Amino acid sequence: MAAISNTADTQHGLTAHSHGAGVPVASRADHFTSFDVEAFEIPGGREEIWRFTPMKRLADLHKGAPATGTATVEVAAAEGVTVEKVANGDARLGVAGVPGDRIAAQAYTSFTEATVVTLPKDTKVEPTTITVTGPGAGQVAYGHLQVKAEMFAEAAVVVDHRGSGAYADNIEFVVADGAHLTVIVLNDWADDAVHVSSHHAKLGRDATLRHTVVTLGGDLVRVTPTVAYAGRGGDAELVGLYFADAGQHFEHRPFIDHAVANCRSNVVYKGALQGEGAHTVWIGDVLIRAAAEGTETFELNRNLILTDGARADSVPNLEIETGEIEGAGHASATGRFDDEQLFYLQARGIPEKQARRLVVRGFFQELIAKISVPEVRERLEAAIEAELQAVEA
Repeated sequence: MAAISNTADTQHGLTAHSHGAGVPVASRADHFTSFDVEAFEIPGGREEIWRFTPMKRLADLHKGAPATGTATVEVAAAEGVTVEKVANGDARLGVAGVPGDRIAAQAYTSFTEATVVTLPKDTKVEPTTITVTGPGAGQVAYGHLQVKAEMFAEAAVVVDHRGSGAYADNIEFVVADGAHLTVIVLNDWADDAVHVSSHHAKLGRDATLRHTVVTLGGDLVRVTPTVAYAGRGGDAELVGLYFADAGQHFEHRPFIDHAVANCRSNVVYKGALQGEGAHTVWIGDVLIRAAAEGTETFELNRNLILTDGARADSVPNLEIETGEIEGAGHASATGRFDDEQLFYLQARGIPEKQARRLVVRGFFQELIAKISVPEVRERLEAAIEAELQAVEA
């Protein structure tokens, strides 16, 4: 049978220090960060931030595996966008956030060359695509990427991950005052790939970030997006879409750190699973600090299990240190097909297989519609269709 976590929909309003699924977790206000690898102990798998991750499948990234290969980074930059290659230690790096675990710290100290993409101020530019190709089967590589939107810039950036091997990286999104940055991160790795990625976003005053993560390929993919605010009026929307097949482990851990007043965040992740051993993990953390009066936030996770043998874990956590907020809440649900929906479609002459595909398409359509780059939207629709054909074969 399929393993189901959080089968009932749960919603929580203005509840201080509320944690999903009754799981006790340490306060995110006390979460340790450091650029120093040795400041973190080698995780054994029982720690709160690692307890869902199959440590034996990490290719020893958590143990400091040395780089044996190099990932390639190619940028198809829009007109006016600046692309630079800078060495480790460049003063511009690390401004969006500090590593929050040992692998992120290892990646920060181990890369040799970072790619910095700068979107010009007071300008609206066409989408820029950054393609990251893994080091190859059996190889290990580390990387660093920074995307910086200058004041009042408006742009979309696609980060496309593909290829084989084990890859750990940090990605910085620096959104200056009044800038509007749309980011689409595609994790479309080969079946053998291991990818552990930390995203660090820093929003200036009245800045807007639309951050989308799409995870479709790889053996193990673990993404930790963190958002911090540097000025009032920041607005962050984090969207995630994932489709796990047999044996795949996809883990997403968004963290929104509200430390500034009058900012907004909205998190929506949806996933589908099929096949023996397919496993997805979503841990959504929102921290509203005492100074963050006027905060408005909500987070939502939905999982659709298509076959027996799949497992979805979903844990929303909301921690509130002030009562002076506009609103806060979270919701999580995991389950199978809605029998009433299937019955409705079949009663109108639609065959069962086609009806199931329509339900899955409808499940994801809300998120697909948010993707502003047509080429990416079409690619995603085709990938979901291929996944559904595979389960019917």
